[in-house]
Amino acid sequence: MGFAVMSLTDAAASRVKAIVENAGGDAQGIRVSIKKGGCAGMEYAIDLVTTANPKDDFVEHQGAKVWVAPEAVLYLLGTRMDFEVTTLRSGFTFNNPNQTSACGCGESVELKPADLAALAAKGDAVVRAG
Repeated sequence: MGFAVMSLTDAAASRVKAIVENAGGDAQGIRVSIKKGGCAGMEYAIDLVTTANPKDDFVEHQGAKVWVAPEAVLYLLGTRMDFEVTTLRSGFTFNNPNQTSACGCGESVELKPADLAALAAKGDAVVRAG
């Protein structure tokens, strides 16, 4: 069995499936990537997938399909994606062990690449899933 880049909670999987159903057409799932921006330097980006990129890593949970952009893999290793609804906002959240700080508004983060040597020492085999 391969090592998954990231995992999804049941709530995140339900939201991904709802997004795909509401999008209709050729929508298959979502793509998670990292882009430069915000006061902390990086932002998580979510896009609808109609055609899968063979270079992306693939994660599936309860029928929800999520692709991870290759340039984001080292920043997302070990991340748990969730979906939460609060009084003030609703959206995906990322519990990311590679996050070193976040801006005050919570829209951008500072990320460091995952420590592959530490992962290997723990016995986690990093295998491309896609």
